Amino acid sequence: MICLHGYWRSSAAYRVRIALNLKGVGYRQVTHDLRTGAQRQNGYAMLNPQRLVPALETDHGVLTQSLAILEWLEEAHPQPALLPTSPRDRATVRAMADLVACDIHPLNNLRVLSALRGELGANEAQVSGWIAHWIAEGFGALETLVERHGGRHAFGDAPTFADCCIVPQVYSAERFEVDLAPFPRIRSVAQAARALTAVAAAHPDRQPDADPA
Repeated sequence: MICLHGYWRSSAAYRVRIALNLKGVGYRQVTHDLRTGAQRQNGYAMLNPQRLVPALETDHGVLTQSLAILEWLEEAHPQPALLPTSPRDRATVRAMADLVACDIHPLNNLRVLSALRGELGANEAQVSGWIAHWIAEGFGALETLVERHGGRHAFGDAPTFADCCIVPQVYSAERFEVDLAPFPRIRSVAQAARALTAVAAAHPDRQPDADPA
């Protein structure tokens, strides 16, 4: 069986869980608690030299980077499709996913926030301001794209890579108490995606390694 190395609160691992669930691909999970630096242990570094989550162990080798894993899933398990059919539409969905995965999330991940607090001496108010600024900056552009291309979901009426990325980023925004009122379309498509059984099952709180409520 496929093995997903992740962490319950990792946005990148959350994306992969959503995609695996939407495609009905079975998997087991191995957790690496990012708060304790478990991902930096030598055993895991042999799987993923970058020492980040997620990593996906398959019969054909280990895959890393969440968007690359999504692309592999789309090719290895093409149904149900998480990309539209036309090249232009596929590029649009990838752009929406990249906006989250490449431009918003990396600025707010744990190692960046730890550097802000430690190396740069930022206090919690400054860290919270940093988080809110970059989420709002990215969501401002993403809101326009969802208005142009969205239906029930971020692109049209079926879930795509874009939803796989938006749902975890909305979760992160809510966790850090970022005001999402200016982004009604993003909130709407996130709510629609969360209503799907496959997406609900991927929620961090429902993972075996989640902190007790």
